[in-house]
Amino acid sequence: MIKVAGKPGWWLVLYFVPIVNIVIEILIALGIARNFGKGTGFGAGIIFLPFIFIPILAFGSATYQPENL
Repeated sequence: MIKVAGKPGWWLVLYFVPIVNIVIEILIALGIARNFGKGTGFGAGIIFLPFIFIPILAFGSATYQPENL
């Protein structure tokens, strides 16, 4: 998920720091939404209802378009 969001792999370490992991999860969810061409509202949906919004990305018409390329 970190790589799909376009973030560096060392961010995985930040998941083990209390409180910081919440902020990192928000940034990763927003990065995933952005890389699939969705907006901030969709990123909020990934944060609060991932069991609904992740399958929408998986089975919908959204395509992965990383910003780094």
